[in-house]
Amino acid sequence: MDNVLLLKTINELSTYSFHIPAYQRGYRWSHKEVMDLLNDINDFVPRLVNEDTNEKTWYCLQPIVVKQSGEEYEVIDGQQRLTTIFLVWHYLNQDFVEKKRDKLFNLSYETRLNTQNFLNNLNDDNEINDSNVDFYYISIAYKTICDWFETRDINFDRGEFRSKFKFYSKVIWYESFEEDSIAIFTRINIGKIPLTNAELIKALFLNSSNFEKAAEEKLRLRQLEIASEWDNIEQKLQDNRLWFFLTGNKKETNRIEFIFDLMNDDADNSDTYSTFRYFSKKLNDNNIDENWKEVKKYYQSFLDWYDDRELYHKIGYIICISSTTIKKLYNVSITSTKSEFKNYLDDAVKSELKNVKLDELQYSDRKNVEKVLLLYNILTMIKTTKDNSYFPFDLYKTGRWDIEHITSIKDSIPDKNREEWLKDAIPFIDDSFVAGTELKERAKECDWKDESEFKKIFEDIVMHFNQYINDDDINDITNLTLLDSNTNRGYKNAVFPLKRKTIIDKDKSGVFIPICTKNVFLKYFSDYPPKISFWTQEDREKYEQDLYNVLNGYISGGQND
Repeated sequence: MDNVLLLKTINELSTYSFHIPAYQRGYRWSHKEVMDLLNDINDFVPRLVNEDTNEKTWYCLQPIVVKQSGEEYEVIDGQQRLTTIFLVWHYLNQDFVEKKRDKLFNLSYETRLNTQNFLNNLNDDNEINDSNVDFYYISIAYKTICDWFETRDINFDRGEFRSKFKFYSKVIWYESFEEDSIAIFTRINIGKIPLTNAELIKALFLNSSNFEKAAEEKLRLRQLEIASEWDNIEQKLQDNRLWFFLTGNKKETNRIEFIFDLMNDDADNSDTYSTFRYFSKKLNDNNIDENWKEVKKYYQSFLDWYDDRELYHKIGYIICISSTTIKKLYNVSITSTKSEFKNYLDDAVKSELKNVKLDELQYSDRKNVEKVLLLYNILTMIKTTKDNSYFPFDLYKTGRWDIEHITSIKDSIPDKNREEWLKDAIPFIDDSFVAGTELKERAKECDWKDESEFKKIFEDIVMHFNQYINDDDINDITNLTLLDSNTNRGYKNAVFPLKRKTIIDKDKSGVFIPICTKNVFLKYFSDYPPKISFWTQEDREKYEQDLYNVLNGYISGGQND
């Protein structure tokens, strides 16, 4: 028989009898946990969602896992939660004479037999009872409840709280029909990981009561089919290339929940189980097949985007740099032709960069520089159709990236490792002319510990390697490129040829170097033979021309405007 997963109000629990088995540990909720529950219920405001039925939203508590045993329900998980609910309700009951009090659910214990009697006779005059560890924690929790209510301000409405507690607070009721209760308890409590929205929604999709009437064999086959498709979707979403193309979330498990969250039109970030509650209602309104088809429609759209190189790169870029959501893109894609959707993406990119002028971009505007350089890399990859490469959004989104000066700047003197900086720079100084020979000798003899002496030699070496580029161009977009932080910060303000060597070594070792950054340091823009140790004015101009050519149509300030 299937597990049954439902939502029950606190008030609905009043008719039940619960049995706490011997394998359950005693009550251990802390003062903070009790306070958090009371504050959450007090802060929650039911919101009308259906005027015709007067249906309102509710506050959702963590699951209670039970197994029916005769007239009682054995509590497999959630004993702490259930006991706290009992304590709050017991306290609220004291507002009434005995015959007017609510009927409370019954709690019995396989061991600690006196606990049931102790619970039923609590009152706000009780002192902390330390006769045993269970009574100690229960009495602390009850005192916390008493103190919480007694310290409310004059505007506090106890009747309103009682109503929210009884009728607008629900537990996730998970009834199991497995034989071995201890095995279920062990499985649930390893690591004490709470059930996720995805796990709860899966139970809804596979619960036979949610299917239309069908022969048992046909029903079982359909359940197996959905379970298999579910696993396939989850497995595919575990591919980080697909996952980080869609989202920057580092979620490791239950990634299918991303689709459910997108489908949830009533998303409430303050409600952990908002998505589960949405599907609980949705599956009551429609049959399983219709809803499962909708899940697969989202998934198939994502695969279609992923498999289309142009869509992959443009959607990935938009998600990286703008506030446009996947939900927005999905809604546009299902109401457009493929060409219309691609035009929409192009317009979205242009809109994001509409206030950016390429010929005015400087290092100081790092946010827009990164947007432009990222787009430059992505469009370059799209145009290189023969290698069929894909930009790795997984590496980009999980790493840290810097805007790198292609050739060094004079005011970036190293704070430390100055001796090492000199040793790295000296071999690359061009000593084919007198000034270069003299500079190399000075560098070898420099006392790097002397602040003024090192400053002078540092500036002269930087000027030596920057002799082919104007100082006014140092912070221009044509002297900037995109590089991962580890590589960039490992340079120690290195001169161009050492940067070039480092880039080549990193590329050989498998480190991702953006294609345009690699093109810069491998001198793809240079006439043959290139000046390997220098980023020349000619290099800069040809790099600039390539930026304009690739970005033409997406950003203003280009040569073709």
